[in-house]
Amino acid sequence: MSVCRVLVLISGNGSNLQAIMDQALPKAPYQVVGVISNKADAYGLVRARAAGIASHYVMVNPEESRADYDLRLSEAIEQLQPDLIVLAGFMRILSDELVKAYQGRMINIHPSLLPKFTGLHTHQRAIEAGEQEHGASVHFVTPTLDAGPVILQAKVPVFDDDTVELLAERVHEQEHAILPLVVKWFAEGRLKMLDGKAWLDNQPLGAAGYAAD
Repeated sequence: MSVCRVLVLISGNGSNLQAIMDQALPKAPYQVVGVISNKADAYGLVRARAAGIASHYVMVNPEESRADYDLRLSEAIEQLQPDLIVLAGFMRILSDELVKAYQGRMINIHPSLLPKFTGLHTHQRAIEAGEQEHGASVHFVTPTLDAGPVILQAKVPVFDDDTVELLAERVHEQEHAILPLVVKWFAEGRLKMLDGKAWLDNQPLGAAGYAAD
C-alpha cells in the first residue's frame, strides 16, 4: 500500500498538527506532505518548517468573495496532491464547491461532542449550559457546518469550578490523541465515507462514531 499523503490546514498554534506529525514515523502509513494556513503568522507554520514539511499561507483578501478565496486555496491544495485533508483548527468556513470536491477525503476536529455546540466558543457554551460532559469530535466534512458523520469522539468531565481555559486544556489533550488515530485509520484504508455515513472496517458507525466495547 502506498503511503497516504496528508495535508493539514491550520489557522493558529498547530498543536493538533504537531500531534499528527509526531505519529508520522518512518513506518507510519501516512506522511504529512504540506501545511497551509490562512494566516502568515500562524505558529503551526513554524512547526511545519522545523519538521521539514512544505508550508504555505493563503492570505484572505478582504475584497474577495469566499468562492474566490477558495479557488486560490484549491490551487494551493492541488499542488500538494493530498489523499487526505485534515482541518486542524482552520478557522474558515469552506464553500460548498470546495467541500464537495474533497468530500470523503476531508476531516475536521471540532471541540465539542457533536451534534452539541456546533460553531464557535464551545467550551464557554458547555459551561454555561451546565454540561457534565464535554469533549471533541473528529468528523468527515460536508457542506453543512459541523454536521458531517462523526468518526470518533473523546469525552472529558466538566467540573463545577471549571474555567474556559481549564476545560479547553482538557479537551485539547484528548484531541491530540484521537485525531492522529483517525488519520491512521484512513491511511490504512480502514475508514471511508459512504452514503452519508462513516464506515470503519466495513461497518457503519453510529451517530457518535466509533465506540469501543
